[in-house]
Amino acid sequence: MNFHILLETFIENWHIILLFFAVAVLYSSVGFGGGSSYLAILALTGIVFTQIRATALLCNIVVVSGNVYLFIHQKKVNFKKIMPLILFSIPLAFLGGTVKINQQFFFILLGFTLLFAAITMWLSKQIVTFNEKNSDTKSIRNASFGGIIGFISGMVGIGGGIFLAPLLHLTNWDTPQKIAATASIFILVNSIAGFIGQYSMPNFLINWNLTGILLVTVFIGGQIGSRKSYSFFTPIQLKKATAILIAFVSLRILYKYIF
Repeated sequence: MNFHILLETFIENWHIILLFFAVAVLYSSVGFGGGSSYLAILALTGIVFTQIRATALLCNIVVVSGNVYLFIHQKKVNFKKIMPLILFSIPLAFLGGTVKINQQFFFILLGFTLLFAAITMWLSKQIVTFNEKNSDTKSIRNASFGGIIGFISGMVGIGGGIFLAPLLHLTNWDTPQKIAATASIFILVNSIAGFIGQYSMPNFLINWNLTGILLVTVFIGGQIGSRKSYSFFTPIQLKKATAILIAFVSLRILYKYIF
């Protein structure tokens, strides 16, 4: 990459870079990658949609990689319990990455789904503890959920955590931090699979100058956000923060694609 070109790219897109940094800090603090917000921001730039999806997935990978490392180090990951969720999600995320979609219809559907999930999570007062959680994991159901979400994730250009986390909260799947850990791993593997699926398409295109700058930006923001979550969020605050985050994303999507 030419330094002069990188400097020009930075100056021209400083506002996008700043927004990506803020999104990375916010999303990583609750175990998400931020793919839905990256898509919304990039959609305002006039970049072709196929390129937007690839950039969002790469940013997801960078942000949640730091989260996954910290969650594993903190022993918040139960790989045996997570495996059914990602068993079918990985190949279906790859398949989704090869599919062309109607952008407007999907985002309207996404907006209403997330808004419903956010309201339900906010009204729910129950927080699962280690003694209360249900240890009887329904593997077939989890595999089905994971596969469906994985396909949508690869198709749209998000990691799927924005779908998975509300579902796990609403079904009392585990404690809030372990749900955040599970969402991070789910986002990571599906973002990688979805990007590979998109990369395999003959019309794949990406602006590596802008993308490179954004990847460095979200890496820094993700490191800050993932560490702040342990310092400042109690389990109930983590759940409430997730609900606020999902509601914010859903309302922004609905405003953009309906009005």
